[in-house]
Amino acid sequence: MNIFKTTFLLIFIFFISCNEKKSKLNQNELSKETSPYLLQHAKNPVNWKAWNNTTLKLAKEEGKLIIISIGYSSCHWCHVMEKESFENDSIAKIMNYNFINIKVDREERPDVDNVYMDAVQLMTGSGGWPLNCITLPDGRPFFGGTYFTKKQWQKILVDISKLYRENPQKIIDFADKLKKGVQNSELITLNKNEVIFSDVDIKNSVEKWSLNFDTIYGGNNDDIKFPMPNSLDFLLRYGHQFEDTSIKNQLKTTLTKMAFGGIYDQINGGFSRYSTDKKWHIPHFEKMLYDNAQLVSLYSKAYLESNNELFKTIITETLDFVGEELTAENGAFYSSLDADSKNHKNELEEGAFYYWKKKELKNLINEDYQLFKKYYNINEFGLWGKERYVLIRNSTDLEFSKENNINIKTLKSKVNNWKSTLKKIRLKKNKPNLDDKVLTSWNALMISGYVNAYKALKDEDYLKTAIKNAEFILKNQIKKDYSLFRNYKNGKSTIDAYSEDYAFLIDAYISLYEVTLDEKWLFIAKELMNYTITYYFNSENGMFYFTSNKNNDLISKKVKTLDEVLPSPNSVLANNLFKLSLYFSNTKFNEIAKQMVTNLYEDILNHPNNYSNWLHLALNYARPFYELAIVGKNAKLINNNLHSLYVPNIIIAGSTSENSNIELLKNKYLKDETYIYVCNLGTCKLPQKNINNAMFLIKK
Repeated sequence: MNIFKTTFLLIFIFFISCNEKKSKLNQNELSKETSPYLLQHAKNPVNWKAWNNTTLKLAKEEGKLIIISIGYSSCHWCHVMEKESFENDSIAKIMNYNFINIKVDREERPDVDNVYMDAVQLMTGSGGWPLNCITLPDGRPFFGGTYFTKKQWQKILVDISKLYRENPQKIIDFADKLKKGVQNSELITLNKNEVIFSDVDIKNSVEKWSLNFDTIYGGNNDDIKFPMPNSLDFLLRYGHQFEDTSIKNQLKTTLTKMAFGGIYDQINGGFSRYSTDKKWHIPHFEKMLYDNAQLVSLYSKAYLESNNELFKTIITETLDFVGEELTAENGAFYSSLDADSKNHKNELEEGAFYYWKKKELKNLINEDYQLFKKYYNINEFGLWGKERYVLIRNSTDLEFSKENNINIKTLKSKVNNWKSTLKKIRLKKNKPNLDDKVLTSWNALMISGYVNAYKALKDEDYLKTAIKNAEFILKNQIKKDYSLFRNYKNGKSTIDAYSEDYAFLIDAYISLYEVTLDEKWLFIAKELMNYTITYYFNSENGMFYFTSNKNNDLISKKVKTLDEVLPSPNSVLANNLFKLSLYFSNTKFNEIAKQMVTNLYEDILNHPNNYSNWLHLALNYARPFYELAIVGKNAKLINNNLHSLYVPNIIIAGSTSENSNIELLKNKYLKDETYIYVCNLGTCKLPQKNINNAMFLIKK
C-alpha cells in the first residue's frame, strides 16, 4: 500500500511539473524585457517570446513554425495591428496553438530585421513595419508581409497551418529557394580591376540623379518624402565644390520647404520621420533621434555655407526639442517619441498632439488670428482633414513681412508669442509616449549633430552636451577590449553591437577630436576601428558584415551597402578608414577604404541616390583632399576659427605642444610660433600663419 501511494505520488508530481513547465513555455514572456516596444505587447494574449537562443531552440524541439513580428515603439501601424489582431483572443489562440511567436524590436535587433526585411522584399517587392514573417522551425522564411487586417491575418494563419500539416515539403522547398535569395541579395565581390576616380564621372552621376528632383518642393519627385539627410549632405558638398548653382538652389529649396512643412514641428521644433505628401505637410508624426541628429548636422553645415537665418532657427529649435524631450540626466539620448497620443476622448490617435482646430486657434490667438492664419496657412493648403490643421508655412519672414506690410522685427516678436501661447496649450495635452532605450549608433549620430551645431553657432553648451554623451558611451557602452554594447536601458548595457554602432561612433569621436583637439577621442576611434576590422571584416570581398563573426544565429550574414535614411555601415566605415589613414599614416586603412569604394564604384555612379555617402569617398579620391595640421600655442584659437568655414574636403589635427602622438603632427612644432600646415596625402606645403593664406592653398 505504501509502495502504491509513493508511486502514485511520484507520478502525480511528475505530471504537475510537466504541466507547469508546459504552462511556462505557453505564456507571454515580454514582461521580462526592457524594450519599450516589447513591453507594449507584454499583456497581449499571444504567447510572445523574445528573439534568443532559448526561443529558437524551443521552436526546433517542438517542430513548430515561427511567427517573427518586427516593429518599433513609435510605429503607428504596429499599434493598429496590435489592437486589431494581437489583442484578440481568438487570433491569439490560433497563433499560440500552431506557432512559436517572437516579437522583435527592430531598433534593438536590426540584424534580425535586416534578414527578414530582405525576405519580405524578395517575396512581395516592398517592405515596412510592422514586418510579419512566418518561418520554418529553423528560421528559414517562406511567407511575409507588413500590416494585415484582422480578417487577412486570421486567414493566413489558418491556411498556412493547414498547408504545413498536409504538405510541409512544399513550404520547405520554397523556404530553401528564398534562403538562397536572401543570402545572395547583397552579395559583393572583390573588384580586382583598377578604378580611376574621376570628378567627371561624379558630375555625370549627379546630373542623372537630378532628373528625379522635385524643383517645386525639393527632395526627390516622390509622393511620399523622406528627408534623406545623407543624400542632401553630399549635394551640399557637391554644389560647393563644383560651384553648381542649380544644385545649390535645389538644396536650398529642399531645406527651406522641409523647414516650412508640417514634417517640422513649427511649435516645439524637431522633425517627424517622413511626410505622406509632396509638400512635406502631413507626416507620420513619430520623431526619431536619428533623423533629428542627422538633420541638425545637415542644417549646421548648410548654415556655414549660406549664413541662412532660417537654418539657424531650425538648428536651435531642434536641439531645444532634443534637450527637452530626448535627453536623460546622465547625458544619454533617448530613441523616439510616438506618433500616437491620447486625444480629448482619451483614445489613442495619430497626430493628436500636433494638429489644431480652427476654433481653438481663433480663441488662443485672438486679435492676431488673421495674421496667424496667413502665416501658418489655416486654409485649404494647411488642412489635414476633419477640421484638423497642421501648421505649414510657404514664405520666409522677410517675404511675409513685405506682403503683409508689417515690420520684420514686429513679425518675429508676434511669431515668438504665438509659439509660446501654443506651447502652453500643448503642455495640457497628453504627450506621445517616449521610447527611452538608448542606442549606441543613434547617440553617436547625435554627438555629431551637437558637434556640427557647435561649429556653426559656437554655443559652448552644444559642445558640452556632445562631450557629456561621448563620456557616457565611453563609460557604459565601450568594453575594455573596445567591443561595444548596442543598447542601454534602466542602468544596464545589453546586446552586442553591430557594425553600424562602430561606424557611427568612430565618426562621432573623430568629429569630437577635430573641435576639441583632445587626442583621447581620436585614439579611441582608432582602437574601435581595429576591433571592427578584426571581428566584422570579410577579407574575401573587402567589406564589413553587419554582425560580428561571433554571431551565427541568423540564416544569413548581411553586408549593408545602400545609403538610405541612415548611411550604410560600410560607407561610414570606409570614410572613417580614409580619415584615420591620414591621421596615422596607416596604409592598411587606406587600402581597405579604397578597395571598398572600388567594389561598388559602378553601382555608385549608376545609382547615386542610393550611394550618396559613398560619393563622399569617391570625391575624396577624385579631387584633392587636404590634411590641416595646426601646431603651436594658438592652435585651439585658429582651429576654432577654421570651424566657422564650410570646407568639406579637409581633416583637421592640432596641438599646442610638441607632445602629440598623432603621426600627422610629428616634427611640426616650433616654440613660440603657431603654424598651419596644408598637406595632401602626407606632402605638406609651406606652413602659414594666417587662415586666409592657408585657405588659398586649398582647392575645391
